Amino acid sequence: MAGNEVREGSVEAPMRHPLNWKDPAFYDEDALLAEMERVFEICHGCRRCFSLCHAFPTLFDAIDESDSMEVDGVSRKVYWEVVDHCYLCDLCFMTKCPYVPPHEWNVDFPHLMLRAKAVRHQRQRPRFRDRMLTETDTVGRLAGIPIVVNAVNAANRSPLLRRLLDKVLGVSPQAALPAYHHDTARRRLRGHRPSEQAARPAGPTRGRVALFTTCYGNYNEPGLAEDLVAVFEHNEIPVRLVGRERCCGMPKLELGDLEAVAAHKEANLPELLRLVDEGWDIVAPVPSCVLMFKQELPLMFPDDEGLARVRDHIYDPFEYLALRHRHDCFKTDFKHALGRVSYHLACHQRVQNIGMKTRDILALVPDTEVLPIERCSGHDGTYAVKTEFHDISMKIGRPVFKRVEQAQPDHYTSDCPMAGHQIENGLGGAPAPEHPLTLLRRAYGI
Repeated sequence: MAGNEVREGSVEAPMRHPLNWKDPAFYDEDALLAEMERVFEICHGCRRCFSLCHAFPTLFDAIDESDSMEVDGVSRKVYWEVVDHCYLCDLCFMTKCPYVPPHEWNVDFPHLMLRAKAVRHQRQRPRFRDRMLTETDTVGRLAGIPIVVNAVNAANRSPLLRRLLDKVLGVSPQAALPAYHHDTARRRLRGHRPSEQAARPAGPTRGRVALFTTCYGNYNEPGLAEDLVAVFEHNEIPVRLVGRERCCGMPKLELGDLEAVAAHKEANLPELLRLVDEGWDIVAPVPSCVLMFKQELPLMFPDDEGLARVRDHIYDPFEYLALRHRHDCFKTDFKHALGRVSYHLACHQRVQNIGMKTRDILALVPDTEVLPIERCSGHDGTYAVKTEFHDISMKIGRPVFKRVEQAQPDHYTSDCPMAGHQIENGLGGAPAPEHPLTLLRRAYGI
């Protein structure tokens, strides 16, 4: 394609090619840079994604400021800056780009950025901060030790210690850091047993679920698991814990550490597959974790039949409830109205192509108005806490903060709890966000 020539995009549904990450050619840096130049040229001629994140403005500004005002005038250093600003939300692929497969130009910007992250990870050891932030299980276990947890949480609230953390690790003093709990979700639900009532299948759902608590849901917001269990069992859906779980691998994916992603998959798959084969569905309260098993892992391991079975039986909680509502298996015996609810639709839920199921379920509550916001909060797990990216993350989230502020809602919420706290940070603090599961439980009065 020459210059700014733009051709008609594909009108067919987007399709993803498997990630050929085990092929040595995947890590050929010269081939990678050539492909980045090809795709960047196409992006330059289109520019539909300029408002999604900071990766595209970084590229377009560099092009516009170059001598040639074309991609050939952009230094390779800028290429890697673009990679740094891509946090693999997939929205450009799923909602904006007209040149994704099956279009002949075959543009998959997120997977190109993932390839670049993997190449860099193979060539240079990540800095300690980035490795630490992606070791969610290890950090959660250590921070949750009884004698440690209060000190960690106090340090995260101390301006002095946060400035020190900034200097030593590069964690922004202005970023919202999650609290840790010794009384984790898995500890709280350790003695829980699913009800003995017979499962009632409805549509594709089998009527009984195993809860994958997720790292964040287990260590940082254990109340999410309790709310999910209460809501599902109120709807006569027996719930049990997944017997053994590790991080889904999303943080390592964003780092480009694909071998670590594979190791997490191998640790999780046997237990999840056993449960699926015994007739359980899987649910997880964090959209990123569901997306890993629905999309990213199957694209990394397209020939793994066991993983495909798990993919077909893992659900977002509100997707699951909406499917059952369609078959008259969802209770609407609400006792409390919710009023005006500003609802932020998380990026990693949007790209699952399930629609606004959370909005639809909350809207069933009488005297409740749900105001959806389809914009990125700018958080992305680790992006918003890094010193060099925090201010940019807040700029990305500013339209969301403004929409919530203007709505003056009774509650604001997001399926992604980290996005909820990013909004809280953007609003200057209290009131705190409330997860949709928490709101639904409140509406039921249980």
